[in-house]
Amino acid sequence: MEQENRKKLAWHETLELHEMVAFQSLGLMKLKMSINKVTDSNLKELYRLCIQDLEKNLNELLKYYPSAQGYQAREDEEVREDIGFFAGDLLALSKTMVRNLSVAITETATPALRRTFTNQLMGAIQGHERVYNYMHKHGYYPSYDLGLLLGHDIENAQKALKMRF
Repeated sequence: MEQENRKKLAWHETLELHEMVAFQSLGLMKLKMSINKVTDSNLKELYRLCIQDLEKNLNELLKYYPSAQGYQAREDEEVREDIGFFAGDLLALSKTMVRNLSVAITETATPALRRTFTNQLMGAIQGHERVYNYMHKHGYYPSYDLGLLLGHDIENAQKALKMRF
C-alpha cells in the first residue's frame, strides 16, 4: 500500500501525535499567559513569533486526528477547569526531569555526581508517578482510553488556539 493512501495512522504515530499536540498545547497556553508580563520588546517579539509557530503547528497536527488510531468524533463538551492545565504542566516538567537526568547520567564520568544524578532520577520517577496518578484519578489523563485521550488533546489544542493574549 502506498504511504500517501493510508487511511489510518499507525499506533506508534498516533501516540507520537498525542505527545506532540499535548506538549505544544501546554506550551502555547503558557506563552499566552506570560507574554503580557514580558517588558523587553525584543523578547516579547520572540514570544509572539513562538506563539505563531505553535499555533501553525497545532493547526497542522489537528488535521491528522481523524486518521489517528482510536479517534472518536466527540460532541462539544464543557471545557474542563484550569486544574487540568496546571496538572499537565507539572506532568510535562516531571517527564522532562526524568529524560534530562537519564541523559545526564550517560554523560557523567565522576562517580559521586553520577550517584547524585541517579538518586535524583529515582526521585523524579516517583514524582512523575505521583502526578500521573493524580491526573488519571481526576480524569485529566485518560491513558487507558485512547479515544478520550485524543479528545482531550483536541480540546486542549483548541483552547490554546482560542486564548487571547
